[in-house]
Amino acid sequence: MATLRGPNGCPWDQEQTHETLTTPLIEECAELLETIDQMDMPHMREELGDVLLQVVFHAQLAEEAGHFDFEDVAREINDKLIRRHPHVFGDAQAEDAAAVVKNWEEIKAEEKKNQPETHRVFKSLPPRLPALQWAAKIRKQMNKRGLDVSPWVEASSPAERNNRLTDESAGKLLFTLVSACWEQGIDPESALRRYGQQIIDHHEHATAARTSPV
Repeated sequence: MATLRGPNGCPWDQEQTHETLTTPLIEECAELLETIDQMDMPHMREELGDVLLQVVFHAQLAEEAGHFDFEDVAREINDKLIRRHPHVFGDAQAEDAAAVVKNWEEIKAEEKKNQPETHRVFKSLPPRLPALQWAAKIRKQMNKRGLDVSPWVEASSPAERNNRLTDESAGKLLFTLVSACWEQGIDPESALRRYGQQIIDHHEHATAARTSPV
C-alpha cells in the first residue's frame, strides 16, 4: 500500500482519503456479509482480504499524516483483547458467556470513566443500517420495473391501509419490529438481508425462466 501511494504508484490510490474510502468500506463489508449468509468459504476468504485491505489503506493514510500506523492498530486491539479477557490472561473467573459479557462491560466502563461525559442514555451505536438501505433500493427497483410488491409485504401494512406515514410513525413501526425481533432472538439485519435476497432470487429466476430457450 505504501508503494501504491508512493511517487511511482497508482494515481487512483494516491488520490484517496479517509472520506473517499467510506463507501468502499461499506460495500466490502456488505460483500463479506453475503458470503457469511451463504457460508461460501472460498469467497469469504477473498472478502475478508478486501475488508483487511480497507484497514491497511486507512492505516497507511494515518501513517502518512503522522497519526498512527498499522502496527499501532494491531497492537491496540491485541492489548484490548488481553485487558478485557482477564479470565483467560489473568486470575479472574468467568464460568459462562454471560459472566464474560459482564466482565467485559465492567472493564470497558472502567476504561472510559475518565473520558468526557456525553450525557447519553445509550452507548454510541453505529448510525448506518446497510440492510435497510439495501431494502429501500430493492423497493425502488421494483417500482421502476413495474414489479408487484404486494406478495412481499404484510397485508396489514400502512401502505395497504392507505395510511400516510410520517417520519415519526415510520420510525415507530420500524423500532417496534426491531424490538420484536430482539425479544425473539432474531437478528433483524440478517433477516432483512435474507428476505431481500429472496425477492431478488424470485424475480431473477422468473425472468430467466421466461427468457430461456424452449
